[in-house]
Amino acid sequence: MVTRCVALMLFAGAAMADVDPATRADGTGAILVSASAGSVVVPLGLLPAPDLSPAVVAGAPPADGLNEAWLSAQPAPEGGAEWQCLTEALYFESRGESLEGQVAVAEVILNRVDSPLYPRTVCGVVKQRGGGGCQFSYVCNGRTHRMREHDAADLAGRIARAMLDGAPRLLTDGATHFHTRSVRPRWAKRFAHTASIGAHVFYRQPGASG
Repeated sequence: MVTRCVALMLFAGAAMADVDPATRADGTGAILVSASAGSVVVPLGLLPAPDLSPAVVAGAPPADGLNEAWLSAQPAPEGGAEWQCLTEALYFESRGESLEGQVAVAEVILNRVDSPLYPRTVCGVVKQRGGGGCQFSYVCNGRTHRMREHDAADLAGRIARAMLDGAPRLLTDGATHFHTRSVRPRWAKRFAHTASIGAHVFYRQPGASG
């Protein structure tokens, strides 16, 4: 009963308990709580430390990168045009990849958004044309862009939502380009190779950092 009362008094404030501030600096590592039944000394080591990890605070993404458990625990993803563009890009460019592989593609798109060399929006980056084609192949393949695989579309949407909300970019070291392992574009010789994940190889364009 004493333990329960102490816990209530510690968190209820002055209305239920009077915490003697002098005991905070007496070197004993304890808090003296005065109540009608007397004084109880509570060692600070017995009080649980609050969990302030990024995965717990306000639903923030884990600091060490996205994982399936965290993503599945989030609300159904939604958003505006930027979210829709990023979701579609992840679905059509990387839905057959692992979670890391899809996050890596998201990093490339967002790194381009942050770069002075590319459009300043996700939709602008994804739909950019030039050099006789599109930056992302699915945009110019002439097919109807319907995300028919529900689970893959849901995962792409969750990744897109988390990345737009500030999930850490830890996989590609600022990459702005990627290609499949089956091809070797000319620019790959001039750009810094930053990562190889799944079927894709990633590169950072010189001067692309904002």
